[in-house]
Amino acid sequence: MTVHSKIIGGAIVALLASTAFSFAEDKTVSMIQCGDAIAETYPDLIKAWEAKNPGFKVSTEIVGWAQCQDKITTLAAAGTPVGLAYVGSRTLKQFADNDLIIPIPMTDAEKAAYYPHIVETVTFKDQVWGIPVAFSTKALFWNKDLFAKAGLDPEKAPTTWDELYNDAKTIKEKTGVPGYGLPAKTMDNTMHQFLHYVYTNNGTVIDGETITLDSPQNLAALEFIKKLVPVSEEGPSAYDQDDMIKLFSDAKVAMIEGGPWVRNQTSKAIKWGVAPLPTGPEAKGPGTLLITDSMAVFKGTGVEDQAVDLAKLLTNPENQFAYEKTHGLTPLRPVAGVDTLVSEDPSWKPFLDGIANGGPEPLFLDYKGFQNAMIDMVQSVVTDKATPADALKKAAGEIGQFQ
Repeated sequence: MTVHSKIIGGAIVALLASTAFSFAEDKTVSMIQCGDAIAETYPDLIKAWEAKNPGFKVSTEIVGWAQCQDKITTLAAAGTPVGLAYVGSRTLKQFADNDLIIPIPMTDAEKAAYYPHIVETVTFKDQVWGIPVAFSTKALFWNKDLFAKAGLDPEKAPTTWDELYNDAKTIKEKTGVPGYGLPAKTMDNTMHQFLHYVYTNNGTVIDGETITLDSPQNLAALEFIKKLVPVSEEGPSAYDQDDMIKLFSDAKVAMIEGGPWVRNQTSKAIKWGVAPLPTGPEAKGPGTLLITDSMAVFKGTGVEDQAVDLAKLLTNPENQFAYEKTHGLTPLRPVAGVDTLVSEDPSWKPFLDGIANGGPEPLFLDYKGFQNAMIDMVQSVVTDKATPADALKKAAGEIGQFQ
């Protein structure tokens, strides 16, 4: 455990020891939903659950994204945990290590119902610690008008890293517009962008407890990011993912990586296409980083079994897919409705193509420490402060302390 984690763990232990709490026969399942409003499908499902569980009530609280994770953590550490909460799956390892959440019983059939690798995003020490509730994958968006202006086929997206670089270089030389949008700001999506390259080149970051970051596959990924700098927007470390969407929508970059929501945020004034992320030389096929949020059940409420049961109702295949369609999220499971979704809107397909060869956001006890080390690595390369080999070796040596 790192010094940072020890401090957090010590604070949690002190709070638990200093807080005299006991849960009477309270039959209320408290639930925190992050965001601006409760999910549209949840009120009716909660009513149905209450009807099947006489005497139990569900109390929901909506907390804005900026405060949500901190509030959930503070309540748990103070010994007054919420029963069920929406959390970023990256936090599960720390919650589990501090004995604040319970493992989720999940059968082999339940696990197999998800797309490949989804359950890995919530698994630690061979136990499942959350029920996936939101899922994102990424694909490549390209501006067809800028491709045509540069003399490229506007209907042909690059499929490999080499093609991506060559197209971006041609566009910048022929049109003056940066060929690629490269985010490298001090934000989590800078780390996520690097992980897309890891998972489109058959790389990994951690295998069990072994750090595998310093590998030939990942060195190639970091070297390719450096190669993209001259054909991207000036000063990548000043831009994040949201900035890229705006630049793309204004035709100020020709290609970006983005999630399904980008389709609704891009200006209708430009003609664009979406394709699977281009692959590196070691790839087995299209890949992507797999990011989930999950429902976590907190320990010490006296209604843990009921919270698990409620969470499974809210996220069962039928109810989860209805939620995903409403919010434009990548489906977590290949349910029957996915084929219809793709046939009605083929732009969904690239977001599904990368799942089989994708990889999970790595789980670290101190996920912020891990994230910052990865961001520093990318920034040092794009600003020419370190070579890719040195930056990768340094990061690989640092992140072990955050496990």
